[in-house]
Amino acid sequence: MSWVIVAMATAATGTALMQLEAGKAQEEEFERQAQEEKIAAEGRELQRKQELNRVLAANAVSQSMSGITGEGTPASISLESAKQIGASESMINLSDKLKRAQLRRQGANARFTSNIAAASTLLQGGSSIAGSGESGGGE
Repeated sequence: MSWVIVAMATAATGTALMQLEAGKAQEEEFERQAQEEKIAAEGRELQRKQELNRVLAANAVSQSMSGITGEGTPASISLESAKQIGASESMINLSDKLKRAQLRRQGANARFTSNIAAASTLLQGGSSIAGSGESGGGE
């Protein structure tokens, strides 16, 4: 009868370990996705800045070619545009950070859930072993 108890304990432990490893793997996958998202966000930000620089340079050339100085109304329009662009960039950056944080939370939740499942498996295994030991009679 003791070999049955050992087999049951081994099976419960093996299942619990697999659940723990699965949770860890999910957490690592979400962390990898968060890192990829960070790299992609940095690339998108660089592209936006390059495009903005091209537009600003084209505007400056256009204004200078038409004899407009960089003072007065054109300067105030440029300043307001820069403020709007800065606010837009801040919102985009915040959105990207929130997305990465969400991925990390999903990973932590997956690991937590697997830890609970593993603990449950071990408790159920222990309960089954205790039940089989009581009904076994003394072999």
